[in-house]
Amino acid sequence: MKLDRTDIKILHVLQQNGRMTNVELAEVVNLSPSPCLMRVKKLQQEGYIEGYTAQINVAKLGQALLVFTEVTLKNHRQTDFARFLAAIEKIEQLIECHVISGGYDYLLKFVTTGIGEYQEIMERLIELDVGIDKYFSYVVLKSPIRRAQLPLTKRFNHRLR
Repeated sequence: MKLDRTDIKILHVLQQNGRMTNVELAEVVNLSPSPCLMRVKKLQQEGYIEGYTAQINVAKLGQALLVFTEVTLKNHRQTDFARFLAAIEKIEQLIECHVISGGYDYLLKFVTTGIGEYQEIMERLIELDVGIDKYFSYVVLKSPIRRAQLPLTKRFNHRLR
């Protein structure tokens, strides 16, 4: 599927307000409701829209600690990566995992109730012997900039005019 200006506009508007009704969306992107709904469904079917979520204010839920963790594995065979991923995907406090180029293999993002819970998670991973050579932890003190939206207007500016 090749995205046109209207598709990009739909994606841009929906990522800002995923609760918008189809009628409201159609008005914003200058379509009638039926063709707008057909486009949204097509964008979903093609995987451009993966889902809709609520952004939760973690601070309102009580004590929370955000930790980024760099992980380097001992070995770099496909089975080593698979074993590590199988172990970490079961950890509910792990909210992101990225395979990274450079000095380490993975960048993980955890949200825990505190340093004790984070330490228990890491100790459990070490005890499971899932191939971790070393890891470095970075506790987040503040997050002055957090964006959930992709910069679609800059990336596809030529198609939005």
